[in-house]
Amino acid sequence: MPHEIDFSALFTPFKLRDVTLPNRVVMPAMGLAICEGGIPSQEVADYYARRAAGGAGLVMTEGVYIDHPASGDNPMLGRFHGEPALEGWCNVARQVHAAGGVTFPELWHVGLIYSSYDMVTGTAHYRPELGQVSPSGYIAPGKKVCEGMTQAQIDEVIDAYGRGAETAMALGYDGIEIHGGHGYLIDQFFWSELNRRTDRYGGSPQARGRFAAEVVAEIRRRVGPGMPVALRISHWKMVNYQARIAETPQELEALLAPIVDAGVDLFDCSERRFWQPVFEDSDMNLAGWTKKVTGKPTMTIGSIGLDGDMQSSLMEGVDAGRDLSRFRTLMEMFDRGDFDLVGVGRAMISEPDWAKLVQAGRIDQLKPFSPRVISEALLPAVR
Repeated sequence: MPHEIDFSALFTPFKLRDVTLPNRVVMPAMGLAICEGGIPSQEVADYYARRAAGGAGLVMTEGVYIDHPASGDNPMLGRFHGEPALEGWCNVARQVHAAGGVTFPELWHVGLIYSSYDMVTGTAHYRPELGQVSPSGYIAPGKKVCEGMTQAQIDEVIDAYGRGAETAMALGYDGIEIHGGHGYLIDQFFWSELNRRTDRYGGSPQARGRFAAEVVAEIRRRVGPGMPVALRISHWKMVNYQARIAETPQELEALLAPIVDAGVDLFDCSERRFWQPVFEDSDMNLAGWTKKVTGKPTMTIGSIGLDGDMQSSLMEGVDAGRDLSRFRTLMEMFDRGDFDLVGVGRAMISEPDWAKLVQAGRIDQLKPFSPRVISEALLPAVR
């Protein structure tokens, strides 16, 4: 490894309210669809604990469905309600702590999403029997399939998020992350293409940020002043990689201001490629701009430690950071203060010791990512 890349700043502590992370490397939320019936097995707990033992300063669980009838229906994704599931998630927290780690669950509500979507034709299929909710009833831009949420429905979802946060605290988790990106419910309020409301939840950027702010405020009310609360945001959506929640830094500032006022501590800024700028006349990414306009800490995520983006890696696999220029770019952005934490996703699935290897300068030993490593990561004999 060229010694001119100095990673030492990544391995300094970072404080979020009453929680101090031992370093700046985060295992972000990633759904692997391995929680049968929504219940994490011992192998799942071992998987998370292994990444904590490998040096991740913070381990986030996959997105977990909150206790609301329409929060999500995939039986292989985590459920954050019901005694068997909660026993499993309590074990996850316990095992991560035993490995010396810090852990947050990512609370999730999918909102109105497609059961299938053809990205070529733009055809989205709606399943009304699921009772899905959304700001305005749009399953995709220009495609309205039902009515938007009533105030009572909005209040029910906010309450479900609050109960999820209380549950996380009772189970021993150190903080909370809220999934507000990738086209799911909170992001459907952010994105003007799907939020066509004319009441206090739609129209201006500030109004589009109100629902998220009320979720954060309710969680803050229930967990008190000491527990960190993070919010994941993104421009891109599962139905549209080119989508944007804000066209200018000023619009982004207005959108996020109510959330800052509500008590959020960290913005987790998800991008497909962390090195790409988001606004004209600047080389800063989403995490950089979010930190600049809000004054809050941010985390960057998007193909860190890999030589290709998510789509290419899932299709054909990608190498493990052999392009050292990406590491140089990452540290240049970090050192100038663009973001405070670094989320390492697929690269940490394939290499649980990613943080320790990078800290030791052993980049040449990082393993490449391919879809098969997802199953291998859950086999104790392999790890």
